Amino acid sequence: MLILGIESSTEVSSVAIGSERGIVASMSLSRGKGHAEFLAPAIRHISEQAGVSMRSLAGVAVGLGPGLFTGMRVGVATAKTIAQALRIPVVGMPSLDLLAYGVRYTPRLICAAADARRGEVFCAFYRQVPGGVQRLSDYVAWPPDRLAGEIQGRSEETLFVGSGALVYRDRLPHARAEFASFAQAYPSAVSLVELALPRFVREDTDPLLELEPVYVRKTDAEIAWERRGVVILRPDRVKIPKRKEKGTDVGEGGEG
Repeated sequence: MLILGIESSTEVSSVAIGSERGIVASMSLSRGKGHAEFLAPAIRHISEQAGVSMRSLAGVAVGLGPGLFTGMRVGVATAKTIAQALRIPVVGMPSLDLLAYGVRYTPRLICAAADARRGEVFCAFYRQVPGGVQRLSDYVAWPPDRLAGEIQGRSEETLFVGSGALVYRDRLPHARAEFASFAQAYPSAVSLVELALPRFVREDTDPLLELEPVYVRKTDAEIAWERRGVVILRPDRVKIPKRKEKGTDVGEGGEG
């Protein structure tokens, strides 16, 4: 079963093709072209270089954020287009789950924190469970000082992972804390494929029309309009995929 993974919720975009036997090909870009200019050519490139026909794909997995608005929208739109064109199922997975899954072997409390800009981080807490991690909290957008206060209140050994933790490292508590390396700072399509595969096997896929990014705050455009007295009604702003409730296991045998 070959799966295409698309992750573009941060400034680092990545794509990967893999199966139960491992990753066949992957590609990432941290600067230069934007998400829209990178994804389609990158998908075509890795499929050609690996000798994999797009028609042989059994599914598409996509990172849902929370993250950069444009990147999330481009990633989801690309995944939907490919899934519809090839008539294959799609699975969406929160990008913070991917960060936490990458450090799943630690016994510490895991704090996945992505840089949200505007002086905030997108974050959530996780703990190791057999085969993966379990999310312990909702996805939130917090100033680093509030996150620091939450960590101090929990008073336990913590592993920070993600670009937000590195950007605001000086404002986060260091006592009983460890910071994952830059190599693990961004959610990757490789982790996405690995996490999504069990869901495709179980046929636990997402309805195409219901697949949306995970939003935890308003966009810059919405804030600007509201400052002008315009109220934008977006009922999907608070939509979080039903399979992503807190307390959900993320990993093999668990849901994303």
